[in-house]
Amino acid sequence: MYPIKTTELFAYLFSVCLIFTSCKQSKKTNEVTKPTTETNLKDALTFYASFNTGINADFSLGDPRMFTVPNRKAVDSAQVGLHKPDITRQEGKGKYGAGLVFTERSKGYIYYPSSKNINYSKENWSGAVSFWLSLDPATDLKPGYCDPIQITDVSYNDAAIWVDFTKENPRDFRLGVIGDRNVWNPNPEGPDNENPIFNKRLITSKKPPFGSGKWTHVLINFSGLNTEKGKASFYINGKHMGTRNAIDTPFTWDVSKSNIYLGLGYIGLMDDLSIFNRNLTDTEISTLYELKNGVQSILN
Repeated sequence: MYPIKTTELFAYLFSVCLIFTSCKQSKKTNEVTKPTTETNLKDALTFYASFNTGINADFSLGDPRMFTVPNRKAVDSAQVGLHKPDITRQEGKGKYGAGLVFTERSKGYIYYPSSKNINYSKENWSGAVSFWLSLDPATDLKPGYCDPIQITDVSYNDAAIWVDFTKENPRDFRLGVIGDRNVWNPNPEGPDNENPIFNKRLITSKKPPFGSGKWTHVLINFSGLNTEKGKASFYINGKHMGTRNAIDTPFTWDVSKSNIYLGLGYIGLMDDLSIFNRNLTDTEISTLYELKNGVQSILN
């Protein structure tokens, strides 16, 4: 055997150690992958209701329960659960399994509480709301305005975020991100929903692609509310439909009274409601629209 000097042995062992450490670090580096778009969506999620196992949310940072109330002012008489006979949860009626079925236009409301389920901020508020609808607005809806979703502590015209169908055929589909009423309309005359000041604050999609027997994805995106650079936009089937910039009207909420109302005057199907704590990128919106099994697939 060739004799090894002490210095040579030390150098040999040192080089082996370096190789081992380098390999270990390389392996560790390879194991750490960059966050995917789906991971980013999951991290931003604050509320999700698939309606597949019930009416309560599958995931929520706040109260996951659905409530029914006869009117907005009767909060003391709100009941836990779904107690409107014209609204049911039915298997096979959703985009992904079960969904909500709205059959009549009637009094009363169903909602989820906003607190913690929406990342409201008095200083710089951003977020996104996603859901699916299936209906033919021309034949399914009764006369009058219809709000598939409305998020507010007072009403549609006072610190509210919503989408609606206009009251007569052919119906437009609109996004409303409306600040404090006493700021944008300090001297009201007539109904707000007919006020030109009000209508200028809406983003309108004419001839929207809804239809009987097919599902349409709706995404509400907003950022910077309660600053001078607020912005709101909405997407239908992953396509950008319009943006409103420079929203400087404040959005003042009593969060304990704010709710996520579903199906105001709506007749049709609804499924896969999700809410995020920030505005989404175009890539994230496309990913959300293209998920094969809905938001449930990013939670697994």
